[in-house]
Amino acid sequence: MKIYTALFFFAALLSFNASSQCLSGQVEVQVEIHTDFYGYEGYWELLAQDSICGNGTILWGGHTAVGCDGAGQQNQTPGGYGNFQTYFSDTVCLTDGEAHKIEYIDDWGDGGFEFYVHVNGYLTEHFEGSGAAHTFDFNAEEPPAYDLTMLHAHIAPYQAQGDIDIEAEVYNGGAETITSLEMHYSIDNGATQSQIVSGLSIPNNTNEHITHPTAWTPAANGEYDVAIWYTNLNGSNPDANPADDEVETTVTIGPPIPNLIDSYLVNLPLVVEIANNSDQINIPTDLDFHPTLTKNELWVLNKDVESTGSSTVTITNPGETSQTTWWRRDGNAWHFMSLSTGIAFSENTNFATSPGVYDANHNGGTPFTGPALWSSDPAIYAQNSGGNGSHLDMLHASPECQGIASESGNAFWVVDGYNRDIVRYDFVSDHGPGNTDHDDGEILRFQEVLITPDPLNKVPSHLIYDKETDWVYVVDQGAGRIIRLDATSGTVGGAPSFGPFETLAQYAKVQGYDWEVVVDENLDTPTGIEIIEDRLLVSDYATGEVIIYDISTMPAVELTRLQTEAEGIMGIKLGPDGKIWYVDYDASSVNRIDWVPDTTVGISAFSKPNISLNVWPNPSNGSFTYRHDVSSPVSITVTDVAGKVVYQAGEIQEQSGTLTLNIKPGIYLFSLLDNHRSSVVHKQIIVQ
Repeated sequence: MKIYTALFFFAALLSFNASSQCLSGQVEVQVEIHTDFYGYEGYWELLAQDSICGNGTILWGGHTAVGCDGAGQQNQTPGGYGNFQTYFSDTVCLTDGEAHKIEYIDDWGDGGFEFYVHVNGYLTEHFEGSGAAHTFDFNAEEPPAYDLTMLHAHIAPYQAQGDIDIEAEVYNGGAETITSLEMHYSIDNGATQSQIVSGLSIPNNTNEHITHPTAWTPAANGEYDVAIWYTNLNGSNPDANPADDEVETTVTIGPPIPNLIDSYLVNLPLVVEIANNSDQINIPTDLDFHPTLTKNELWVLNKDVESTGSSTVTITNPGETSQTTWWRRDGNAWHFMSLSTGIAFSENTNFATSPGVYDANHNGGTPFTGPALWSSDPAIYAQNSGGNGSHLDMLHASPECQGIASESGNAFWVVDGYNRDIVRYDFVSDHGPGNTDHDDGEILRFQEVLITPDPLNKVPSHLIYDKETDWVYVVDQGAGRIIRLDATSGTVGGAPSFGPFETLAQYAKVQGYDWEVVVDENLDTPTGIEIIEDRLLVSDYATGEVIIYDISTMPAVELTRLQTEAEGIMGIKLGPDGKIWYVDYDASSVNRIDWVPDTTVGISAFSKPNISLNVWPNPSNGSFTYRHDVSSPVSITVTDVAGKVVYQAGEIQEQSGTLTLNIKPGIYLFSLLDNHRSSVVHKQIIVQ
């Protein structure tokens, strides 16, 4: 049986015959080799196009016991390369333009090595091996001077109306460093927006994000086709391969999540169960909505058991009569999604999960695990993608993960329960379903503040990234507090004290970053967390409450507590409807918190006193006069039909007055609260 190991070796250098300066008509060629989990399985040779393995070998590397004839024999003889190692061959002089090939042999027959060909210092080819034997053909020649590729658009597929940056990722495969280009875009094949983008510095073999200087402002909700392309590299130079100079994407413009949180401050909560174990909800730890809000898809993460790995339940149109559920578990969830504590969608529609196990290999050895990246496409997720399941990527430096939050793109944040710190993971470009290349991954550890996780590994410490402010809000469950750190602060440098366990583009710690305590009192077992504008929500597993805070000042100010009667509330999320949704771990259920109209928090089952309240003129253009007969101070609140507070004033001494509401036409609720007797009366008003 093939043993799945997690060994790590630093980059090494293979030595061959020393190279000399090449003659006229020749180029210097060097091969870069990246091994996979099983470095001993591979052998390769660089050959002329008409040569065969073992005859006319120019360069070679790997395990000689595998050699040219060992494809798929599964001998597993020790030797050869190490796991997750990077090797560079010596340089050799080859005839400029001459055809060559790399023969790659794999003992087990499942491939996994990657090869990069450098010619005169430029990267010209990238090959990834699969199967028992693979041949890669290439010409020994420098790349063209200008060969820039538009890889993909960097525009979230769902956005609210407003100014939208037109951004794309490009790759420079040419020899010249790109310093400027002319960038263009069009919407639905309409008028072209063209502008020079200067001040760039994109050398060979480098990816870069470029942004059009003119943002797009869509006029209405709907679906739009966006085309992005470029011309005139470094002034007026054409591209050598114009076929890859353009990308297209589809963007849906729709309503944002409304901020209805203040409705919970003036109404009684009403909990509605959405799904339970009859819908295959099984000890859920977290939930999130698909970022395309018009899809109305709620994804629930089941913890399940270690041996099987976690699963997900996708609920379409949750809470509606047309509600449907869809359960799935990836074939390799035992490794990539075992005992997961958190799920988080990125705006690009990928999602990530945070395994809660010590070791994803379950052998009690090296603590080799961390967050995994997945596609939400039902044609990819949990479908058969070979021996490594359907995961898009996984990085292995955070055992016992305690939650996960999306930043942007493929970048996420987790609480590392084993090391008790906060870690930023960027998968950068995913390796595709079931593959193994992690060498573009970037990991930053924030070690100065320690989190105290649940010693029983049951109640997670969730976290949330505030995209408006770049603060990361973190539940410090064991300390009964909420902290936040500034993701833009600190200095990157120095090696972390833990790991790494694989080859990465970056692995470092961040020092001297800014952090502070947000809440440090009146929390028993905090776990879930959510944020919208200046409102912070925290769920408490022990009390079954959702606590709402005002974070416009620090420390946060508690506004109210919503009692859910949950047996084991954990992850919470605001839905497309603006309401609060949560999972109940102990009851294996998914729930939504509504509110009861015409009541006030803290006043239940009361008889309204005979308060006289008149509001006129009604309807009006927004200017109203009111009169009441309450002798003690009162508070006035005006809410829209969705429960959002549009006007609020407190401790009013006078029994009459006027107010002018600068709000759009519609029906509103005028509420007057007797502060002394905690009694309330309402009037419906209309703004024309």
